[in-house]
Amino acid sequence: MSGRLAGKVALITGAGMGMGRETAALFAEEGARIVVADIDAEAAKGTVARVEKAGGQAVAVTGDVALEADVQRMVEEGVRRFGALHVLHNNAGVLWKDRDRSVLETDDRWWDRVMAINLKSVFWVTKYGIPYLKNAGGGSIINMGSVSALAGFTRAQDAYTAAKGALISLTKSLAIQFARDKIRCNVIHPGIVDTPLQASYLTDAIRKEFETGIPLGRIAQPREIAYVALFLASDESSFMTGAELVVDGGFTAG
Repeated sequence: MSGRLAGKVALITGAGMGMGRETAALFAEEGARIVVADIDAEAAKGTVARVEKAGGQAVAVTGDVALEADVQRMVEEGVRRFGALHVLHNNAGVLWKDRDRSVLETDDRWWDRVMAINLKSVFWVTKYGIPYLKNAGGGSIINMGSVSALAGFTRAQDAYTAAKGALISLTKSLAIQFARDKIRCNVIHPGIVDTPLQASYLTDAIRKEFETGIPLGRIAQPREIAYVALFLASDESSFMTGAELVVDGGFTAG
């Protein structure tokens, strides 16, 4: 690899599986040391093991990204281990199709929990992470949005959609606030991705339906999204902030 992240420390939330695990592995391949944050301790350790097996460095930090005290602790544990932070990748999220539906069907308990994990977590990570990015002389914040923030769907997931929509505005606000500190903030909007979180939902019929509706004719693999995050984490995107990158196989272009 080319060492595109050599010398950098990246905190990745939801790094125990799916896109988070692939991104952790890719960032490590490119020279970053990884703070693997996840609510599942065993999953986080699994990601660390994968990174270390490939010759990289990582530390597992366990907690709930929706809770302020947990996030503060995870950030501080990462800094204690590696001495700095340069990249905050807010990847953690939930897509509960059985509990998060139309506003007519969703219980307020699940609405609040979806909002807490998908949106409030970014508040906590940036609140406690940005001071370390400032200390490092700048850095990159990468937020994980969704095409659900850009288009309506007949299979409604209104809490998820609202959280991802709000994340666009938060991304732009952070980008402007901290530009003078050389901190960039951008958001990725993936389409459907073949991850463990989607596995139970992606029946053969639904998979075929998605593939028919995506111009490129297939569902994305996690590493394809990870490569976009790598670009945003690296100095190659040094003049990009407040931007939205849509990675959906052409779905929203149709």
